[in-house]
Amino acid sequence: MPTEEILKDAETHMKASVHATHHECQKIRTGRANAAILDGIDVECYGAKSPISHVANISIPEPRTIVIQPYDRSLIKAIDTAIQKSDIGLNPSNDGSVIRLNLPPLTEERRKDLVKVVRKIGEEGKVAIRNQRHKSNDKVKKGEKDGSIPEDEGKRVIDEIQKLTDRYSAEIDKLLKEKEEEILHF
Repeated sequence: MPTEEILKDAETHMKASVHATHHECQKIRTGRANAAILDGIDVECYGAKSPISHVANISIPEPRTIVIQPYDRSLIKAIDTAIQKSDIGLNPSNDGSVIRLNLPPLTEERRKDLVKVVRKIGEEGKVAIRNQRHKSNDKVKKGEKDGSIPEDEGKRVIDEIQKLTDRYSAEIDKLLKEKEEEILHF
């Protein structure tokens, strides 16, 4: 495998790890309403499971309120049930045409727990980046061993892979810092 391809592959996977970490962090509830907390909740409808966003319009009319308006009113009960069974910790109020989710203010203890969850997500993202570094380094070493990559080129590529690892790990650190600030100070 050519060295440029190894670098490109490493960078693609590392970017994906940062993106996945960002997406997971968005699901964490702060004091502010965010439609992303509904990601991952599937509704049983028409004989299949679909994400809430595919069967309803989600809006945020106020900072602590999420309004879910199903495209088909007959799905309101199924959406309500799916939210209650999820682990987001919110009780939906259903008036027959829309579902409202009111986010209570976070206690200091709950904020600290959420920060721990965010740090765990961040560590998982960094582990994924380090695993990709390890895989890429192994490809380079294998290329050096079989003679397809010169030794000096191998050293250069391993240094580049380390720079990518440092850069994307720093991006995750920045993401985590922003999310922690958002949780602790909103």
